[in-house]
Amino acid sequence: MKTIITFLIALIATLGFSQATISGKVVDEKNNAIAGANIFIDGTYDGATSNENGEFTFTTSETGTKTLVISFLSNETLKTSIEIENYQSKTFKLKESMNSLDVVVINAGTFEAGDKSKNTVLKPLDIVTTAGSNGDIVSALQTLPGTQTVGESGRLFVRGGESDETQTYVDGIRVAQPFGSTTQNLPTRGRFSPFLFSGISFSTGGYSAEYGEALSSVLLLNTTDMATENKTDISFMTVGLGVANTQKWKKSSLTFNTAYIDLAPYQVAIPQNVDWNKAFQSLSGEVVYRYELERGLFKLYAAFDASRFDLNQESINSVAKTRVDLKNNNLYVNASYKGSFGSNWQLTSGLSYGLGNNKIGLDNQLIDNTEHASHLKLKLRKSISDRVKLSFGADYFTTKFDEKYSFITNQTGYNSNIAAAFTEADIFFSKKLAMKVGVRAVNNDLLDETSISPRTSIAYKVSKSSQFSFAYGEFEQAPRQDYLKFNSDFNNERASHYILNYQYNEGKRTFRTEVYFKDYKDLVKYDTQIAQYDSNYNNNGFGFAKGLDVFWRDNQSVKNLEYWVSYSYIDTKRDYKNYEGEVTPSFVAKNNFSIVTKYWIDDWKSSVGLSYSFNSGRPYDDPNEMDFMNGKTKNYNNVSMSWAYLLSQQKILFISISNILGTENVFGYEYANSPDSNGVFQRKAIIPTADRFFFVGFFWTISDNKKDNQLNNL
Repeated sequence: MKTIITFLIALIATLGFSQATISGKVVDEKNNAIAGANIFIDGTYDGATSNENGEFTFTTSETGTKTLVISFLSNETLKTSIEIENYQSKTFKLKESMNSLDVVVINAGTFEAGDKSKNTVLKPLDIVTTAGSNGDIVSALQTLPGTQTVGESGRLFVRGGESDETQTYVDGIRVAQPFGSTTQNLPTRGRFSPFLFSGISFSTGGYSAEYGEALSSVLLLNTTDMATENKTDISFMTVGLGVANTQKWKKSSLTFNTAYIDLAPYQVAIPQNVDWNKAFQSLSGEVVYRYELERGLFKLYAAFDASRFDLNQESINSVAKTRVDLKNNNLYVNASYKGSFGSNWQLTSGLSYGLGNNKIGLDNQLIDNTEHASHLKLKLRKSISDRVKLSFGADYFTTKFDEKYSFITNQTGYNSNIAAAFTEADIFFSKKLAMKVGVRAVNNDLLDETSISPRTSIAYKVSKSSQFSFAYGEFEQAPRQDYLKFNSDFNNERASHYILNYQYNEGKRTFRTEVYFKDYKDLVKYDTQIAQYDSNYNNNGFGFAKGLDVFWRDNQSVKNLEYWVSYSYIDTKRDYKNYEGEVTPSFVAKNNFSIVTKYWIDDWKSSVGLSYSFNSGRPYDDPNEMDFMNGKTKNYNNVSMSWAYLLSQQKILFISISNILGTENVFGYEYANSPDSNGVFQRKAIIPTADRFFFVGFFWTISDNKKDNQLNNL
């Protein structure tokens, strides 16, 4: 017994003497002590917590080379090798974590809308609850600074750029035909319903190297991920009807919506400034199928649209009206996958196909054109560390366009293949300073041209709630379809962007302002009244755009009231197309102002919206004057309102009136080709199709929880 006791005493003494002491101090990058840091030897329970001075000490019986781990909530975890027997007390410096919510965000030129965005300016439901937007994504975006209201077009014009200078992407894959077809001076709408999209990123310039073929802007639409429940939405409207349904399973979900629009009954009740033979009709639908894999999500998106209208179009240069009979069919299919693999790798890939066909009758003549467009994309992203994230990938675009005329034997068209590769790095120097730098290389086989476009942006956080951002980039795109169908001897059109941004975000208030400069080069010029097969084309066009954008949103000051105010000033000139010199284009208003308000009234169970838009006069060319493009339209004014009334939890009555004051807006003038007997060129005003637009709808939701409704979609 005495021997056993002696052995135990010796063993305890030996273990006690083999204990090593590990001590030190934990500080941040500014050498300030970090209290509460967790320090331990990896794979053991030996460790301690730093005190208010950042100091720690503990003992361990481990020997040899081990890994010491030091972690703290808002800092990067530090792992370092130490040799237990030879360890000496030291100071450990922890870097700031780049995954926290208060890290700087690179946002120059970009507006975000989505619950997952760190820098949201609009919410998803804002796109459809804006009075006067009538559920159109583009109409809602026109209340943001940097955009132009071009009422006779209905498309998206950004910072002095034409509508074809903006590209639209769904889940990162390009949409070749994002707008419905129409005729001259008759506005169109975007093809996509906001019902299926959870997030929107709208870049007014300086966008990522991941995207190309756009001189001015990109619009990124992200479809919703997995659905949360089964439900059905039914809509009865003054202009048509619609139905949507969502089915959810364990690992997949399916959502579809379809709508039939017929403006004939509405236009009988409301006088129009259009001589219709057959009012606009359309049948459209969208579907999203989602399947959740172990480490990723697969989506299949498809949209179709078939539209018709027949009208007699008046022209000051023709005694008789021209009959325009247009039939358009469009199909868009998009398959995408986003997931992770390996160690901190992300994969994004997708393929899209778009088919657009137009049959345009002009009196007894017929124009028939068809476009086949596809996009293949592969992108890889690697998180090298919390501070460095690297992306690289490739795109391949194909376009086949053919156009036939019944009145001539010639057929026009082209085949284009564009291959692109891009790489981009996000570098976080600290929570306050970050940089994005990238480059995009493009080869266009139709133009036989290869080009390199560098892009970079940097952001610095000056306080908890505010930051500055700067962006620079080179952007390019092939000339538009109207030119390529006649001639392919072109270079890419080019633009350089310089953007300085300041943003303040505190609670539910956001202030944002930007100044920018764009330099256009190699724009297309021609020498005829319109672009045609016998025009002489060149790339000698040029121009610039510079301006100031201001945005303020407040969801906090007044209970139940949300509002935002935007203002834009732009100074831009171009010498392109058949222009006689460098002038401001006809689609640009120098001053643009919008205010959008939404107020919830508890007692009325209602959401009331009011919006006001103002644009200063736009230039036009008056041949009665000596100077080119010296005319100016009167100012544009539009007051619109909407009212959503909750009849019951799942039934809503919705009323909207655009231009409620009936302001007689003028978008420009069409002049006679020849003067009259008094030597005066007569003119005809280009005006909206109607002074006001009235909309009434009844919306009914049937869902599992019996609580959901379409209030967020109105």
